[in-house]
Amino acid sequence: MKIVIIGYSGSGKSTLAENLSRHYSIPKLHMDTLQFQPGWIDSDRDTMEGEMRQFLSDHKAWVIDGNYSWCCYEERMEQADQIIFLNFSRWNCLFRAWKRYCRYKGRVRESMAAGCPERFDWEFIRWILWDGRTKSARERYQSIHSTYPEKFLSLKNQKELDAFLKNIQ
Repeated sequence: MKIVIIGYSGSGKSTLAENLSRHYSIPKLHMDTLQFQPGWIDSDRDTMEGEMRQFLSDHKAWVIDGNYSWCCYEERMEQADQIIFLNFSRWNCLFRAWKRYCRYKGRVRESMAAGCPERFDWEFIRWILWDGRTKSARERYQSIHSTYPEKFLSLKNQKELDAFLKNIQ
């Protein structure tokens, strides 16, 4: 089983990856752990792409959460048995990100790179509400849906996500 989880910041991609990894007993990769270096410094793209290619070749089954359309995006989508798009509203994502911040304030989540403690600043709020929801991002999600309709699943809220998780149990 190979599962890709894409969607907006704060939608719950990493949490879903944890749940699916545990349920199917398959390795997981949180792309944020590749994207950032300590202090929220962006990683070198070539290095990140190399690490992604290594992960893809090392594992017969996996779950990967994250977008990063420049990093082996087509390979991930093509290889995936299932593509899950967390299409939660911007306000829902903002609320979820705030709850996550309250839970992990000053600490680094397991799904984040070392040296990157949880943050909730205006830059991140702007990303959740506007900058991360560009027309090109929406078009990219639509293109994935059009290209892989048989393996594409869009979940729009917690109720749909809960139903999905209950159905796989």
